[in-house]
Amino acid sequence: MIRLPRRLALHLGLVTTICVSVATALLSGGAQARGNADNGKELATKKYACASCHGANFATPIDPSYPKLAGQHQDYLRAALLAYQKGDHPTFGRNNAVMGSQAKPLSAQEIDDISAYLASLPPSLVLKR
Repeated sequence: MIRLPRRLALHLGLVTTICVSVATALLSGGAQARGNADNGKELATKKYACASCHGANFATPIDPSYPKLAGQHQDYLRAALLAYQKGDHPTFGRNNAVMGSQAKPLSAQEIDDISAYLASLPPSLVLKR
């Protein structure tokens, strides 16, 4: 077994600790939730009136063809709103006149906040076996 001088061993230990910390931060960075759910509640219920179509609890839309938003994954909701903003884009867009007009004025932060709020709600979707 090779014995390292004490200073070198401490230095290598510090470097290892820093590398592990940086790697952990980078790997967990994608898993961190974006958005402020409290601000998203204000936006979805008051400023943009999303409940007028998707229902007061966002789980009972006024038309069965409209999606239930409560409890959906935040990343999915965010991607859907961004796709509505892109509209006719052949690869990334969703072409829907109503949702397109609702999503166009949203800022990136508002999209994050609204999707965080809707994801925080209890889902009404059930799995039947």
